[in-house]
Amino acid sequence: MSNTSMNMRGKITFYEEKNFQGRSYECMNDCPDMTSYLSRCQSCRVESGCFMVYDRSNYMGNQYFMRRGEYSDYMSMMGMRENIKSCRMIPMHRGQFRMKIYEKENFGGQSNELMDDCDNIQERYRMSDCQSCNVMDGHWLMYEQAHFRGKMMYMRPGEYKNFREMGMSGQRFMSMRRITDSCN
Repeated sequence: MSNTSMNMRGKITFYEEKNFQGRSYECMNDCPDMTSYLSRCQSCRVESGCFMVYDRSNYMGNQYFMRRGEYSDYMSMMGMRENIKSCRMIPMHRGQFRMKIYEKENFGGQSNELMDDCDNIQERYRMSDCQSCNVMDGHWLMYEQAHFRGKMMYMRPGEYKNFREMGMSGQRFMSMRRITDSCN
């Protein structure tokens, strides 16, 4: 493996108990179902890279962004009510960021192209909602409230015609942020 590949790889270790106690599971890429490795997960340590963790299997449910650091009791630190059931490594992106957001499902209604963070689509673009998007470059986090607050959703390059089909029923997204961290 080349040095470039090694630098892009992340590593996260999950623990069954708070304060890094109990059985552990080390992960260096995507894991759609952690229940076969741990009965529960109450703390984790991100040694390198960035990850999205989910409270349901197959990258569904509430999502949380984790960067390098120690999370000795992440459930109380992040307001999680459920254990982590799946995780996805976020690849490091170099280059430009581009995402086109649409007011309605299936790329309908008003649209705007973003190349940087937007803390409030209503103020910047006069859009009342974002229900579909096309991520052309980079990796993004979308938030349900303005100023990067509330529930979030990780978006990697691709077309997203309908957020409800992704398990985000009734979800509105009002701010977007590029994942620019080197996460190392």
